[in-house]
Amino acid sequence: MSNLVVVTFDDASTAFEVRAELAKMQKEYLIDMEDAVVVTKDGEGKIKLHQAVNLTAAGAVGGSFWGMLIGFIFLNPLLGMAVGAASGAISGAMADIGINDKTMKEMAESFKPGGSALFVLVRKSTPDKVLERLAPFAGKGKVIQTSLAKDREDALREVQEKVQM
Repeated sequence: MSNLVVVTFDDASTAFEVRAELAKMQKEYLIDMEDAVVVTKDGEGKIKLHQAVNLTAAGAVGGSFWGMLIGFIFLNPLLGMAVGAASGAISGAMADIGINDKTMKEMAESFKPGGSALFVLVRKSTPDKVLERLAPFAGKGKVIQTSLAKDREDALREVQEKVQM
């Protein structure tokens, strides 16, 4: 079962930095993330979701490949590729894997303008090593929601919310 962790930040750049560090840890097999989304709220209150994977682009690429392949069979590969890319992009844009977009937008309504949040859906991790690598971000974030066990949530809060002297 995956665990959801939501951490807010006073600026937008820190959320992107933490997500980048988590991506490095994923390549090192220290954490296995199902989804990681940065949500920003600009000065005017506009909310934007920054997905780790662009499903629309991925769908367009996959759709154009299959469309071109089918187009070769029917002797019109360009038309097949165009139709495949369009249908792939539409299906990718409509797909919602991982964390529910509506939930993230609803939570972001309460964020202060100029702030951000990192929503991470974690399948499994090596908590001690992950928390150690997140130490440079101590005091920069506030954990607002998790589905972690109480002891792991407390350890995460201690690392993220402790004030640097």
